[in-house]
Order: sequence, then structure tokens, then C-alpha cells
Amino acid sequence: MEPPQDTSENPNDVLSDDDSSPENTNPDDQEIPSTTLDPPISDTQDESSDPVPDEQPQNTNSNPAEPGPPARKRRRRKRFFTELIANPSFSKNRRPRISGLAREMDTEALIAISVGFPVDSLTEEEIEANVVSRIGGQEQANYIVVRNHILARWRSNVSVWLTREHALESIRAEHKNLVNAAYNFLLEHGYINFGLAPAVKEAKLKSFDGVERANVVIVGAGLSGLVAARQLVSMGFKVVILEGRTRPGGRVKTRKMKGDGVVAAADLGGSVLTGINGNPLGVLARQMGLPLHKVRDICPLYLPDGKAVDADVDSRIEVSFNKLLDRVCKLRHSMIEEVKSVDVPLGTALEAFRSVYKVAEDSQESMLLNWHLANLEYANASLMANLSMAYWDQDDPYEMGGDHCFIPGGNERFVRALAEDLPIFYGRTVQSIRYGIDGVRVYAGGQEFCGDMALCTVPLGVLKKGLIEFVPELPQRKKDAIQRLGFGLLNKVAMLFPYNFWGGEIDTFGHLTEDPSMRGEFFLFYSYSSVSGGPLLVALVAGDAAIKFELMSPVESVKRVLNILRGIFHPKGIVVPDPVQAVCTRWGKDRFTYGSYSHVAIGSSGDDYDILAESVGDGRVFFAGEATNKQYPATMHGAFLSGMREAANMLRVARRRSLVLSDKVNNDLEKCDTLDKLFENPDLTFGSFSALFDPHSNDVGSHALIRVKFHGDKLNSSHLCLYGLITKKQAIQLSEMNGDGNRMNSLHRDFGVKLVGGKGLSNVAELLISRIKAAKPT
Repeated sequence: MEPPQDTSENPNDVLSDDDSSPENTNPDDQEIPSTTLDPPISDTQDESSDPVPDEQPQNTNSNPAEPGPPARKRRRRKRFFTELIANPSFSKNRRPRISGLAREMDTEALIAISVGFPVDSLTEEEIEANVVSRIGGQEQANYIVVRNHILARWRSNVSVWLTREHALESIRAEHKNLVNAAYNFLLEHGYINFGLAPAVKEAKLKSFDGVERANVVIVGAGLSGLVAARQLVSMGFKVVILEGRTRPGGRVKTRKMKGDGVVAAADLGGSVLTGINGNPLGVLARQMGLPLHKVRDICPLYLPDGKAVDADVDSRIEVSFNKLLDRVCKLRHSMIEEVKSVDVPLGTALEAFRSVYKVAEDSQESMLLNWHLANLEYANASLMANLSMAYWDQDDPYEMGGDHCFIPGGNERFVRALAEDLPIFYGRTVQSIRYGIDGVRVYAGGQEFCGDMALCTVPLGVLKKGLIEFVPELPQRKKDAIQRLGFGLLNKVAMLFPYNFWGGEIDTFGHLTEDPSMRGEFFLFYSYSSVSGGPLLVALVAGDAAIKFELMSPVESVKRVLNILRGIFHPKGIVVPDPVQAVCTRWGKDRFTYGSYSHVAIGSSGDDYDILAESVGDGRVFFAGEATNKQYPATMHGAFLSGMREAANMLRVARRRSLVLSDKVNNDLEKCDTLDKLFENPDLTFGSFSALFDPHSNDVGSHALIRVKFHGDKLNSSHLCLYGLITKKQAIQLSEMNGDGNRMNSLHRDFGVKLVGGKGLSNVAELLISRIKAAKPT
């Protein structure tokens, strides 16, 4: 690629002055997994969920609760410190704001940052795609401006298909090569022209470049598998999806709950869109016309006796908790610098500092601190004792900004739309994936599915169990990463009530417990009344309590939740009715997941996510899913983006194979042309046979290359040539025989020679050809 001839050193000059400024984008992400008896209380491992109505949910709010304790702002988070890997600050790299065009470029750069692009450098994927001829310099700076502009232009209206011509409209003509490079990269990697808008879906029904490509077998119809399938189809691949369940979505599961005239859609798996700025699920919501409901940060806490937590004590413990995390951060920073391989449980380090600094020594303070620890265990789907002190929050620098949001009607609305028109085979539990130079064979439910490539999207919990046989075995490096990374548990109790008794002013409230080992049991409640279509309340179970929860009957679990709720609301004079239906999740026992989502366990690091994402078999088997996404693990958007990533990787490999095949065909044609020229002057000719002798030997035992030319009306060409390696003496013997039929019989019966095409000749024959060619230059 030739660098552009730039007459200006100012990247502003890349854009035309008449370009219209795109609006700011608005995107979104996740949460966790479910188990059912006879209604109203059920314990659902996994049965097909009923369809969830698409109508706008109506909020039911009878007998609202009193405001309760003083408001506190909280959020499910594991983000507290990022000293080890600082998030790039756009302000440090911002140009002076000297014009409207410069302001527009700043806006476009912010949009690019929100979807994961660095401020002033290329991503590894861009470098691999050779988007510029040289890393660094003016060409790269101009490319970044062009890339950001194209990205922002589509994000300003995600309902349309942005064509290459539209992308060129506002870019100076001399930068057309940069537009092509940026447009191709953004399109192929799923940054633009993706999703469920009618115009986008229609355009993606055919290959974007008109090329038909390989067959791909996708294992798993979760978000990553569905997204990859849609993207691959638009790239010209033929896909088939194998899903063990009887529904799509995987760990995204919405259950329709109903009874006594009320109905609601409960997300039993992934539920909260954690940050909508740049989030691809936010793009889907805009395309589908789904309103986003911001999860309000106000989260009052209640003591075991139902009384509100003292505001001053609450504030003091929260400050102390964050200081403990700060101290652990400084400790790990020095430990990693001095001893690279040292790692200890995050819980052990926090407890040590708590003891030294005498934090939370009285009863209420201790319960408050344990509530914060439970919240941390919820964010990581893990016990504090299992989290890596060194790397538990390695994904912090990449966290998507913006509000945390609910989707009205549940996230299965995304799933159903993504699964539409895709060839999905349900009830196909994959037992084996075999791969080699000739492609892949996937065995599921007694059937064999063949393809050129396979994409494995099963959860980390399934890989840990070793339930899928890989032949050959996965590389030891990948098997070690699978075992090192953590895959934990979070459970829920979803309860549909006859009316909303807790009030509509809040979306969350918390409950403290005196038993530290059960601090995660129903420690946090989510109100879904504003988005589910009915009075729905979901209680979370995290940490050690989530494991014990799966040993408890669903009836007992719901009784314990109701006791907590009645302890909080009865003193206020508010009656807590029995639920009309309740569902308890059992993600740890679900044989298609064996857990909820991934975390960095002791001895692991963010690098293990990258190792899980590596393909095997020289580009035959690929891997996607939240546990393969180092930047966005444990999130729905992380799974989504991993599917896009692998579709791009498969396209790259398919193109590479196509080039190799093209080179091979060209080599074969060149070889045939060489043989034709050599046999224009053979050493011996008889019937349909010709022979070339070794020019360096007169020995009758030396090698000779024979050619037999077949003619026939049914041949694609006028003739077919086959070759064989014999001795000079045998060639002379064949020439002395009468008729080609006798010669062919003798060749096979007496000499044991099998004729082959030009590309099937042995190394010895190739060496002889080289010697003849050197002696007889053409």
C-alpha cells in the first residue's frame, strides 16, 4: 500500500468542511443464570422458556412502600482501582479546540474510544489487517481520523446500511485508500453495519463481497454463537448451529411468569446491560425501538431486624471498605514488581488489612462490610477466597461507560431476533470435535456434521468438565488456561407478586445478615416492575450461599426470602403477600453451563482469556464466549463482541487458505506446462507412451519418466496425461510390445507402477524432472 501524498500535517484536513456532525451514539450489558416444580414455586434447570410478549410493559404499583431509609447510591461493581493498567485519558491527547471541525473530530474520537479503540494508536487487529503501510506517522494519524469518522457516522443512524460511497462523501479524494482500509476493517470486524435494523438485516442476507466461502459448524446458540453466525452468513460462509438445549440464548434466559391476572418477564440469566456507551446491545435496542430503563443507583440497606442501616455508619464503612481495597492495590503493585509470580486470595489480603487497621469491629459495621464483600462476590461470581489479588479486576480499564440498564420485556427479545432465520439444530449435545488438515467433524446426538471450520462457544464450565472430546487433544497451553481461570456461581429467586408492595422509587435494596458465611444469601433485591410488565422482584444469591442454595428446596428458599421481606416491610405496616409464582435458578447444576460466568482465579491472569480465544488446528477450530474476552469478561456484550471477533478471524483464515489454494493451482498449472514442454522432445515415443531418460546417466537401470496420453470425447479437455517412474530398461521393454493395452497391463502387472497426475509424482520423480529441465532448458 502506497502512503497518501499529504500536503498538510493537520489531520483535520482529512475531512471535508461540509460534513454533517454525527450525533452521539448510545449503546449497553449483563448479569447471570435458573431452575421448576409445579407453580407457583419452581426450580428450573432448563426447560424452553415461553415466548415473552413484545408489548410495552405496564408498571403495576399498588400500595407503594414508604420511602424507607436515607438514600444511598450503589451499583453492582467490581471496579475500585486501576493503578496497574491506567485507562487512557482522552483529555491528555486532545487537540486545541480551534474550530467546529476540530470539535466534531473530538466527538468522533470519543465515540471510537467508547467502543474500545485507543486514542492515538492502532489495535492489534488493525495492525494485523495492514490498514496502513507503516506503523506511526502521518498516514496512521489520518487513518485514525477517517476510521473514527466512518464509525461515528454509522453510529449516528444505526438503522441504515452505511455504504462505501457514503463513507467517501465527506473525506478528501486523496484519502480514498484510507477510506477503503477503514471501511473494510470496520465492516469485517462488526463495528458498523451490524444488528437487527431491517435495512441491515436485508443487506446481510448475501455475501458483502459476493464471494461464497467455507462451511462452518457452530457449537452453541448463545449470544456469541448467534452473532458469529449472522456475521459469517453476511461474509459468504455457510453455517449450521448445534444447540444442546431446546431454545437459543444459553445463559440469557427470559421466563414468562403469570398468575392471578398479573404477568411479567423475568431474566433468569444475563439481565443488566452494564454500561451502554459503545455497547453493541445498546445498538440493538435502538434498532428494535426498545426503551432503556436506567437502573437507579439508590440502594437502601436493611438490618436483619428490618431496621434501616444508620446512614453515618453506612457511609463510614463504605469509605473504609474502599480504603482496604486501595491498600490491597498498593500491596499487589509492589508484590508484582518484586516477585512476578506471587498471588494470594483477594479475601485473605482484605482480611489481613481489616484486622491490622481494626475496621468494622462491632456487629453492625461487620455486617455492613460483609455486605460489600457479598457485592464483590456477586460481581465476580466467586468466593473472595478464590479471587486473584493480583488480577481480579484486570478488565477495569476497558469497562464501558454510561448507565446500567434493563431492557423492557427481557433480554430474550435480543436472542429471538438474532436467532431468526438461522439454521439451528436444537437438542444436539456435542460429544466430540475432530479436526485436521481436511476440515472438521462434529459429532452430536448420533449425527456427524462436517465443515471446513468449527466455532466452539460453550461456557467455560463445560470445558472444565471435559464433556467435549477434542481430537487431537487441545494444546496443553489451552488446557492449562481452562483449568486456571475461574468459573463461579450466582443464583436468583424471581418472584411475581399480586401487586408492588415495595414501591416504585427504587430499583434495588439490600439486606444484611449476621452469619458471615451466608452474607451473599438474598443480600440484594432487584425490582423489575418498571420493565417486566408486572410486580416482579428478584433476590440474588452470591458467594458461598449460592452453592448452598442449590442444595435447598425451592419451597424452602422462597420461605427464607419472604421472611426477610416481611422483616423489612411489616414493621412499616406493609403486608407482604405470597407470590403468585416463584422460580429458583440452578446454574451450577445446569449441564450446559455448570456455573454462571468467569473470573480471574488465584494463579490466573487476563492472559488466560486470550489463550482460551486462540484457535487450534491451524485455523480449524475457533473459540468464542465471554470467557474468551479479556476486555469484557462476564458480560453479555463480551460474548457478543467475541462472536464478532471470531467471525473476522475465520474470514482472515479463509482468505489465507484461498490464496494458498490459488498458489497451489497456479503451481500445478505451471508444473503441467513444464511437463508438456519437456515431452515435446521425448527420448522415446511409442503409441500413446513417451519417455524421458535421466540425462546424467547411460545406465539402463537409471530412472525414466513416462507419460501416457489418453484421448476421449468425455474428457473436459482434449486429452488427459498421466505419469509414472520406471527404469530406462523397462521403458525400452514397453516400446518393444505391441499395442497400448499390452503395455498398460505389463506396466501394472509386471512393473507394479501406478500412473498419477503431475501433482502426484514422488520426490524422486520431481528430482528427475529438475535434472531433465536443467539439461533441456525451455
